[in-house]
Amino acid sequence: MTVRDLLSELNPNQAEAAAHFEGPALVIAGAGSGKTRTLIYRIAHLIEAQRVDPGQILAVTFTNKAAAEMRERASHLIAGADRLWMSTFHSAGVRILRAYGEYIGLKRGFVIYDDDDQLDILKEIMGSIPGIGPDTHPRVLRSIIDKAKSNLRSPSDLDKWPEPYISGLPRDAAAEAFRRYESRKKAQNAIDFGDLITETVRLFQEVPGVLAKVQDRARFIHVDEYQDTNKAQYELTRLLASRDRNLLVVGDPDQSIYKFRGADIQNILDFQKDYQDAKVYVLEHNYRSSARVLGLANKLIENNTERLEKTLLAVKGDGMPVVFHRANDHRGEGDFVAEWVTRLHAEGQPFAKMAILYRTNAQSRVIEESLRRVSIPAKIVGGVGFYDRREIRDILAYARLSINPVDDVALRRIIGRPKRGIGDTALEKMLTWAQINGTSLLTACANAESILDRGASKPVEFAKLMEAFSQAADNYSPGSFLKYLIESSGYLDLLRQEGQEGQVRLENLEELVSAAEEWNEENEGGIAEFLDDAALLSSVDDMRTKIENKDQPEDAVTLMTMHNAKGLEFPSVFIVGVEEGLLPSRNSLNEAGGIEEERRLFYVGITRAMDRLFLSAAQNRMQYGQTKSAEDSRFLEELGGGFDSIDGYGRVIDYRQKTWRDFNPTAQPAPSAVKNTSPLTAEMAYRGGEKVKHPKFGEGQVLAVAGVGEKQEVTVHFGAAGTKKLIVKFANLSKL
Repeated sequence: MTVRDLLSELNPNQAEAAAHFEGPALVIAGAGSGKTRTLIYRIAHLIEAQRVDPGQILAVTFTNKAAAEMRERASHLIAGADRLWMSTFHSAGVRILRAYGEYIGLKRGFVIYDDDDQLDILKEIMGSIPGIGPDTHPRVLRSIIDKAKSNLRSPSDLDKWPEPYISGLPRDAAAEAFRRYESRKKAQNAIDFGDLITETVRLFQEVPGVLAKVQDRARFIHVDEYQDTNKAQYELTRLLASRDRNLLVVGDPDQSIYKFRGADIQNILDFQKDYQDAKVYVLEHNYRSSARVLGLANKLIENNTERLEKTLLAVKGDGMPVVFHRANDHRGEGDFVAEWVTRLHAEGQPFAKMAILYRTNAQSRVIEESLRRVSIPAKIVGGVGFYDRREIRDILAYARLSINPVDDVALRRIIGRPKRGIGDTALEKMLTWAQINGTSLLTACANAESILDRGASKPVEFAKLMEAFSQAADNYSPGSFLKYLIESSGYLDLLRQEGQEGQVRLENLEELVSAAEEWNEENEGGIAEFLDDAALLSSVDDMRTKIENKDQPEDAVTLMTMHNAKGLEFPSVFIVGVEEGLLPSRNSLNEAGGIEEERRLFYVGITRAMDRLFLSAAQNRMQYGQTKSAEDSRFLEELGGGFDSIDGYGRVIDYRQKTWRDFNPTAQPAPSAVKNTSPLTAEMAYRGGEKVKHPKFGEGQVLAVAGVGEKQEVTVHFGAAGTKKLIVKFANLSKL
């Protein structure tokens, strides 16, 4: 493929960005504007037109799924794509620290602690720190530490915190917990996920020679979703680009919705201040959504001040009107969604093409019940991920301890799975002995005869078992080794004793072995490298990549929060709970920039819709066991007076009567069916639910009504002809 052929496949704005060669560049990429395509073509152009060595190109994104997509698309377009460095920030950190970590004191074979490992350490240390009471959950400390690391803060920085309390804990106590946590982690030859970035930054700052070597491998740097970077990721990127300055970042401030994870929108807003000679390219043509959907999105987001100017331009046509429904209560809102899902499916749209989005997971319950009443299959994004399941974590802990005998956290997790006759008292004695002697808990198990008065044989047997596993680790493929652990550790027998639940867990472990084998077919390395990737999958990927499993129905409506929906698209999207206190959330009202972030979140939700968009709010909603009146979101007013009048973007549709039997003869009408309370009712020729006759289509029933007077439109389901949309003025309908 020639250079001209490459750029001719892009629109003019995309081609201009893809043709960028040297120096810093900012690509402001609106939702659905083809940013990944542009990024891949830019890399291809560097190789084809500028003769850049693929081995000198780095592309970084946030999730393993996104990185895999980039690699897949690059492989079809770029010669030498296998030499490109495409990964997540954390995977890049692993790679760099595995190669050069010894320069800053990391020993070979270090392990990566995930969230639960962090909690285990914090549980051990927090009880002896003055100021931290027994009611304090270790998650509070973990949050403080994670946030500190994302902002490149150390324990000494917390000592100087301007306020006396940090997240409700005394400043001195939080700093001491952070300090002890770091010391314990170092003693166990471990790092956590925050360290993958912060330790790489420290490595580059303290060892310039290593930075230069990595810069040789990353002369042209690309960062996707730049609006989601935190301070540590920003600094890592800045250091990498400090020599050659060939940094191209892609992002959209209007889709910055992860402040709670540490994302700093100023990183993208200030890019032109950091790189005053940066070229700026704007991608505004949206290939995803209809013009009506984009009209709402543009109208909403223009109310924000923290943004870079752009307007989404629809490549598709006007599309169907956006529907807003104000239900009597939350149950009625669920019924509204269920009925429209039923209708769309009856018209031929698969359930899998529909998504129901909400601000908080708690909103899903009523929606689930409404869907369940009419037998609509649904899957909820936000459940327990594969690598978070207990049995998976247990076997991976066995593997971790096999390759890193000083991993006390892994040992404490598995020493009682299955039970081995080693009680808490014996474990605490061995732990004390290990701390006094400056050694590991596994070493204490091996020396239990000199530590314990009785029952020493059990810890000794466990130590011998782990020694056998350690010797076998290098002699098996990752999948075979995990299978060996499952069978030889006693875990298989344990699950067989747990009945049906044990069978389900065993199937998960079988899937783990399969995953390891599949990994082995595509990667070079042993069990240690597989554990690195498994740890990354567990802690870095967003929830939508973690909940996928074979037990979910293939054709099912997707329920998820708007945060989890980012990066996805669906032909039909329902956004429920567009009310004050939900969207925007109650907490955002008192946070600096909170309303703007909530508006961006709503914007992200709207721009997930390809063809049909439905918005809903309830006049009454149950909260904390009490039904209270609800107020329309301020965002609805920004979209045009709360949709109380018909305009070019939306129209009011209220439901008069449930019509489940037309689509599902076994279903029963919901007791909370919404009565029509719209002030437009008196002007409508039809209210919904009427039996009618058409001279061509025969007998049918009115399902939905929109508009007033001569513009009134009805949706009618005819037994022989299916569902039709008709203008009442011209339809020649007669009521039966």
